[in-house]
Amino acid sequence: MKRALTASTAIVLLSSVLAACGSSPSNNAGASGSDPTPSASSSSTPAESSKPKEKVTINLWSFTDEIPNMTKKYMETHPDANVEFKTTVIATTDGAYQPALDQALSGGGKDAPDLYAAESAFVLKYTQGDASDYAASYADLGLDDQLVKDAGIAQYSVDIGSKDGQLKALAYQATGGAFIYRRSIAKDVFGTDDPATVKTEVGPGWDKFWDAAAKLKAKGYGIVSGDGDIWHPIENSSDKGWIVDGKLHIDPKREQFLDFSKKLKDNGYSNNTKDWTEAWYADMSGTGKQPIFGFFGPAWLINYVMNGQVKDTNGDWAATEPPTGFFWGGTWLLANQSVLKDDAKKAAVADFVKWVTLDTSETGLQYYWANGTMKEGEQGTKDSVASSVVMAKSNGEVALLGGQNMFDVFVPANANATGKNLTQYDESINLIWRDQAREYAEGKKNKDKTIADFKQKVKDQLGIDSE
Repeated sequence: MKRALTASTAIVLLSSVLAACGSSPSNNAGASGSDPTPSASSSSTPAESSKPKEKVTINLWSFTDEIPNMTKKYMETHPDANVEFKTTVIATTDGAYQPALDQALSGGGKDAPDLYAAESAFVLKYTQGDASDYAASYADLGLDDQLVKDAGIAQYSVDIGSKDGQLKALAYQATGGAFIYRRSIAKDVFGTDDPATVKTEVGPGWDKFWDAAAKLKAKGYGIVSGDGDIWHPIENSSDKGWIVDGKLHIDPKREQFLDFSKKLKDNGYSNNTKDWTEAWYADMSGTGKQPIFGFFGPAWLINYVMNGQVKDTNGDWAATEPPTGFFWGGTWLLANQSVLKDDAKKAAVADFVKWVTLDTSETGLQYYWANGTMKEGEQGTKDSVASSVVMAKSNGEVALLGGQNMFDVFVPANANATGKNLTQYDESINLIWRDQAREYAEGKKNKDKTIADFKQKVKDQLGIDSE
């Protein structure tokens, strides 16, 4: 998932995670040791049979330690895998990751990334855009479309990871969004906290959402914390992305965000917070200016953000269908074309990619991830995963949601998301747009001036002309 929140520093971490088997000290990450001696065939000489097979080194690049940590579980569940992972982690802070990755990909050689991660904010650059030619197709790795279908992978994830019908990347998470709301407030205003009823109060469509906002306000509640909470459903449900035929395009649904942002502020429907600030977190714990009804987000918002902030409101939440389908975040896994030149490396890379993104068994990464069982004997964080097949057989009950099985909401949420409105410039353009929307909502400029300034800043910073 987009997990910028886990990348708290811009420190470059370079480490080798060597093949591990169980908890043997000689095989722990960072330790060295030789492989077991392979069995001799009838035609092999004693010298040949006793010679250890050379390990396959896989260079893995990522912007958090999430995928590098998966390699440890992979080695634990694949004790016979004759591989070692050399991992490079560079945080996205200050834009450090992409330039370093681009240089490493273009430089090639034995130190070039064999596997690399890209998050939703810039993944299209590597799957469909300027750097897409570096990525091998999953089909070339031997991972065909039938595996994708059999796993029930969310279509938006496939669309984002594909170029000209060739799948080049998949996410291991699914980040389709829900509306996450306070049960106690729902009972007070709507007479019930049942997700099936609440979804008809807040949607479908934004007209229902604003009707709900008015009802909530009449009883002293805000519907969301700030305009950032509605941006992601608006952005990722638009019909077209920021760039159409090489020029800046403002989709009508995204332009509508200007008025929505102002409406939230002018009517007191929110606490006018900025996401990822202390005020935003305070609204999760119920200690903000006015009690806030809900937030829009995927499972990771519940488990990795709200879970550390809710405090006294823990258990007083539920998730339901949002006014419009959307997704927010995610991390995609790509393989370098160069691995196709070496059969042993190709096989090793393909096996790891399959285990992370397409394995639906109870020893696949997705099952461990969905059920929070990455560490044996320890209940970890549960998460929505790319495979609907895995979620159907997993336990998605979480205490923060009062014991609700979140997969009942997130399986359809993932299916309702679209991945066809992204561009490789989204990260930069979104920052400009959000800043301009806030100035408009605060009455610092009119709409025409806001849009004109937005277009000019995109031109100045990215060299992209408007339609």
